[in-house]
Amino acid sequence: MLAKAISLDVHGIEANIVEIEVDIIKGLPNISIVGLPDSTIKESKERIRSAVENSGMEFAPKNFVVNLAPAGFKKQGSNFDLPIALAILNATEQTDLDLSSIAIVGELSLDGKVRPVKGTISMAISIYKSEYKKLIVPYDNRYEASAIEEIDVYPVKDILEALSACRGEIKAFKEKRHQHHTYDSKYNFKDVKGQETAKRAIEIAAAGSHNILMYGPPGSGKTMLAKRIPSILPPLTKEQSIATTMIHSVGGALKSNDGLVTSPPFRSPHHTSSDAALVGGGKIPSVGEISLAHNGVLFLDEFVEFRNDVLQALRQPLEDCEITVARASGSFKFPADFMLVAASNPCQCGYFFDPEIPCKCSPHKVKNYFQKISGPILDRIDIEVLVGRVEYRDLMYKHSEEPSEVIRERVLKAREIQHNRFNGKDIFNSRMSNADIKKYCKIDTDTESIFEMAAKKMNLSARSFFKILKVCRTIADLEASDSIKKSHLLEALSYKSLQRNYEL
Repeated sequence: MLAKAISLDVHGIEANIVEIEVDIIKGLPNISIVGLPDSTIKESKERIRSAVENSGMEFAPKNFVVNLAPAGFKKQGSNFDLPIALAILNATEQTDLDLSSIAIVGELSLDGKVRPVKGTISMAISIYKSEYKKLIVPYDNRYEASAIEEIDVYPVKDILEALSACRGEIKAFKEKRHQHHTYDSKYNFKDVKGQETAKRAIEIAAAGSHNILMYGPPGSGKTMLAKRIPSILPPLTKEQSIATTMIHSVGGALKSNDGLVTSPPFRSPHHTSSDAALVGGGKIPSVGEISLAHNGVLFLDEFVEFRNDVLQALRQPLEDCEITVARASGSFKFPADFMLVAASNPCQCGYFFDPEIPCKCSPHKVKNYFQKISGPILDRIDIEVLVGRVEYRDLMYKHSEEPSEVIRERVLKAREIQHNRFNGKDIFNSRMSNADIKKYCKIDTDTESIFEMAAKKMNLSARSFFKILKVCRTIADLEASDSIKKSHLLEALSYKSLQRNYEL
């Protein structure tokens, strides 16, 4: 008897509907799976056999052919275990289920329990866009799938519950996990002594989602400052939450029983990471750290120590807010709209700008070190700030510093101004087009003459020129100023001082 079931396959961060066909043909007992399955799917026949028998049903000794249609693209993952098992039970007439109107995903363990799978929210979105409106998912994926309210989600713990769900004996899961915007309480700006210039630069970067580079001697607090950036960022919007959750689910970064990701992600890959780890890779590419930082922060500590090919891989996502990964199996586009936060020592020994400890590097070594930072990547960084040594009196200062909650309020107000400026779209000042810059970054004649002299003296590229205007707009927004003033320009210019400091 021919039996069919509906399932889904994750392709990039999107999900495609797959029709599973099971037929019994003449021959020795066997299970053949066709339709371009990967090794995980090929191994599923042993899991399915044990799961069915340990659930109290018979796995008939017949020759089964399982087809995954359409057969034109590679299928991957363990999410086909449960639908194949149910289709086999229908084919052997042990059950008489209507599997034509409900999609099913889930990995089976040997005892018949259903394990969680990756990309459940992407599958739920695909079901919402299709003719189907019901989805059976593993119990641990229930909150993730139910975030898409327009479909009926049936979470199951084992094969027997899946059979009950197919018969309509289980009610759809409607409970929502309400997550609040939270951050790690141990990372708060109230604990940062001194570093007022760096904190001001970080506030501007957070308000306009600008890329920022912090450089200075070891132990000056660069990493400490970076780890506190999530504490001043606003929560994600519903659309941003769904997009971020899709990426984290596909990338395996979402924990069991988690719902939507509501806080901006903070990713901090080690400096020994490969380009594939950042960009995404594999025969069928999956997301890398760059995409996992979408709508959040990508922190690259020891920035100069990253391999050159890894740093060059940042160029496209920093410019286009997405990354394209091409493989023999196809071309994949992953979202990559993140705020880059980089931290680096200014030289090999780290004390090139330190007023107390003399630098031990030769001029040649310092020049070579700077060349790793400079170039196209530096051109894509909006703010460069020197994080100097903290003075003794600042360390011993007993009065509390400004907490993250206060800074976040100012960031929220600045972002609200941007939200209204761009008619409710999730566009920050750092993502303004040239037309937007022309419209919203107007400066008066006196300020323009200062900018012209600075541009000539600093040899600014066209990209750096426009980035300074974007930073000016953010500084003005923090002051709720409609126009860009001379003080805003001078402050923005002070955050493009890295190359000038090396030349002094």
